Amino acid sequence: MAAKPKLYYFCGRGRMEAIRWLLAAAGVEVDSRWGRGRRRTTAGHLLFGQVPLVEIDGMMLTQTRAILSYLAAKYNLYGKDLKERARIDMYTDGTMDLMLMILATPFSSPTNKEGSYATIVQKAKTRYFPAFEKVLKGHGEDFLVGNAFSWADVQLFEAILMVEELDAAVLSDFPQLKAFKARVGNMPNMKKFLQPGSQRKPPADDHYVKVVRDVLQF
Repeated sequence: MAAKPKLYYFCGRGRMEAIRWLLAAAGVEVDSRWGRGRRRTTAGHLLFGQVPLVEIDGMMLTQTRAILSYLAAKYNLYGKDLKERARIDMYTDGTMDLMLMILATPFSSPTNKEGSYATIVQKAKTRYFPAFEKVLKGHGEDFLVGNAFSWADVQLFEAILMVEELDAAVLSDFPQLKAFKARVGNMPNMKKFLQPGSQRKPPADDHYVKVVRDVLQF
């Protein structure tokens, strides 16, 4: 039996959350090890001195994008050819841009979070979600690429949920995305990850922000 991937990160979302989502979509159980993550740093496993770190298949992988692309390929969520992979990369880069704005706000705008979040919701409604609405409407298929469930779908679903935490009605003008969310959310592995007790982490609160600031000293 293959060992569970070991995830070294803070006990919060951050850059590890997309990795957790992708592994959950693939039906892979993981071992989260924040408590021992700092000792790994001194042991020299963090190539650039920073997490996330994923231990899998005898490798210590760092850098979020490298980890995600490896996992997507390993678990057959990365398209069937180079053209499909290019489209998946394009879509995941877009959703990651949106998600990182949300993840960074508690750290970069501690006194004006509401205003920053309102700006992000506006960008989601005018830049990001219209693009994905157009893609889904244009090809009339269930998923973003090749009518097969992929990393791009996982990350778009995650991004939708993150924006809905800021504005529950954000999909009101996007019927394709609303149907997409329902379709993906009903997939067994995705539904399981949405249940209490999963590895899914909540939005950053003041305690989490303080812990990260104290550890990273910024």
